Amino acid sequence: MSAKLNKLEEILRPVVEGLGYELWGIEFRSQGRHSLLRLFIDDPQDGISVEDCEKVSRQVSGVLDVEDPIANEYTLEVSSPGMDRPLFYLDQFEDWAGHQVNIRLRMAFEGRRRFQGVLKGIEGGDVVVVVDDHEYLLPFESIDKANIVPVFE
Repeated sequence: MSAKLNKLEEILRPVVEGLGYELWGIEFRSQGRHSLLRLFIDDPQDGISVEDCEKVSRQVSGVLDVEDPIANEYTLEVSSPGMDRPLFYLDQFEDWAGHQVNIRLRMAFEGRRRFQGVLKGIEGGDVVVVVDDHEYLLPFESIDKANIVPVFE
């Protein structure tokens, strides 16, 4: 996790949790002079509504105005992780073991950057995923993006 994301998490996690939600993850995309800050919030019991997102957005906006951790202009979005929820933290990979997952790496590992298969969990600092009966141990710090793949039956 980058220093910028660490700082944002340090500032925003207490705000989100103080409102009774879980901070599922943070995305920050610097796009020249205009950036995007996206917070994913969750409530495992009740789910997330538009009103929940609005409430968190108002509180987070106030804190960001005071703390001013982002130098450039940016857009703030607050969202539910949804059914194809992104995975941000190593413990989330453990919690979602047994689910289909889509993983993209920053650099190729064993000749590929994309892996879609069954998430087995974690082993040390590696994420374990089974793709076509082959088990891969992917270094967590090499993961660029990971999402749960919803299965509809």
